Amino acid sequence: MTKAGVCRRGAALGLALLAACSAGGCGGPGAEPSPAGVPASGDSPSPTATSPAELCTRIIAYWSRRALKGDTYGDYQSMGLSDGQYEILRTVVDAARAERERASDEAAGRLIDRRARTACGERYRNGEPTGGPWG
Repeated sequence: MTKAGVCRRGAALGLALLAACSAGGCGGPGAEPSPAGVPASGDSPSPTATSPAELCTRIIAYWSRRALKGDTYGDYQSMGLSDGQYEILRTVVDAARAERERASDEAAGRLIDRRARTACGERYRNGEPTGGPWG
């Protein structure tokens, strides 16, 4: 067999092994293949996806707390926010500043959580931004 033939045969074998591992999963010696749709570990469920509303709530609450401390940088894009999320952030921070002056830092933190959850829930009530993907 020529050197080119050996290389082609090796490449074909490599692709076949890759396909077999991708389809059936690779385990250690003596490992049983897992049925389709069942995690290979068998013990732990696959993680659930976080909803867009929950992601929005988390990021708005995070940046609101940082903004309230005066510890922010850049613009909304550097924070990873859309224009619509930034509008929520500005509204939440304005209300939190007023609450902090009126009551306390703890009260402002609770307000941030409530307002972020409410505004993000409304924004993503159908699973996607109500103002379109860029809004």
